[in-house]
Amino acid sequence: MSEPVRLPFHQPGPMQPAPLLRRLQAQGPIHAIRTAVGDPAWLVTGYEEVRALLDDDRLGRAHREPQRASRTGESALFGGPLGDFDTEQGDHRRMRSLLQPHFSPKRMRALRGRVETLTANLLDEMAAAGPPADLHAALALPLPIAVICELLGIPFADRARFRAWTQAAADITDRGRSEQGLAQLFNYGQQLVARNRADGDADADVISRLAATDGVSDDEAAALGMTLLFAGHETTVTVIGKGVLWLLTAAGQWQALVDDLSRIDAAVEEILRAPGLGGGGIPRYARIDLEIAGVPVRAGDLVLLDTGAANHDAHVFADPDRFDLARPAAPHLTFGHGAHYCIGAPLARIELQVAFSQLVARFPTLELGCAVEDLTFNPYVLTGGLTALPVTW
Repeated sequence: MSEPVRLPFHQPGPMQPAPLLRRLQAQGPIHAIRTAVGDPAWLVTGYEEVRALLDDDRLGRAHREPQRASRTGESALFGGPLGDFDTEQGDHRRMRSLLQPHFSPKRMRALRGRVETLTANLLDEMAAAGPPADLHAALALPLPIAVICELLGIPFADRARFRAWTQAAADITDRGRSEQGLAQLFNYGQQLVARNRADGDADADVISRLAATDGVSDDEAAALGMTLLFAGHETTVTVIGKGVLWLLTAAGQWQALVDDLSRIDAAVEEILRAPGLGGGGIPRYARIDLEIAGVPVRAGDLVLLDTGAANHDAHVFADPDRFDLARPAAPHLTFGHGAHYCIGAPLARIELQVAFSQLVARFPTLELGCAVEDLTFNPYVLTGGLTALPVTW
């Protein structure tokens, strides 16, 4: 028997899928692999299988023997097991019940106007400075940070500090740095809870409301707040940058949006689906023995749910590696599914809809300011976003 293939898969370029991954997908929906640190795992690439397993309580993030569990990398957040095996399902339900009210449709609708103002101000600054510009520094990075700061009650002036900590926490190559970043974030969260509580307005922001919730300790409020801080800006930064890149480089797609801004919702969904080409996945551990697509998986096995590969499953998406704003609607899995569907999805969609609609309206002649091969991506964090995005107009 041949040795299982090992992550990461080689990509010919940042916007091209790994040929080996696409070959594996053509062979079936589940594959024995080795992770980047050499541990055995299963990679699930089929859309139907990933969708079902995202909402399957036979899988979890905890492991009965965490020290013996396979790891995907060195990140303290994503590299290995998280949580208590015996209580994780109840813990997860509690977390969602505490956070869901803060992302209600009513609260998100109220926030849209503020997102529009923040976006307009950033684009005003970019226009005033004139071309060329780094769109990463001008919009993709500051907008999600400003929004999450306002939502959580975090001083925008602290952005350089907490950005450094979130980047450290997300490091997939250095576990010590990742653990230190997490510790610094939690300590910062404790300071915020104390400061917001001292301010006396229990309804001022999410952290204040969490701290005022019966049964929620200051440490729990700090941990939940920092979870939102990390998850609430890091991925959106990446999606804005990659979305602009794909719109500008896929033939006719930027102009199609310039010509008809009513397509913005479809554009956002394609931006959420297409740039994540697959080749990794959301880590889960089998809580019991089970079968996936007829393949036996043993209790404790690491199972990677590759939502990127699933979003490029040719059985669901015609010509899946083509970026196409006219693509017929089909539900992608970028935000997950079921009980683990991303709580912040409505906020992310608002930010993306506002950012792209304003950017296209203000800069209809925008174009990439360098060759695609000259762009650099951050290889040390799971999201792998751009470090800069030169543009001109």
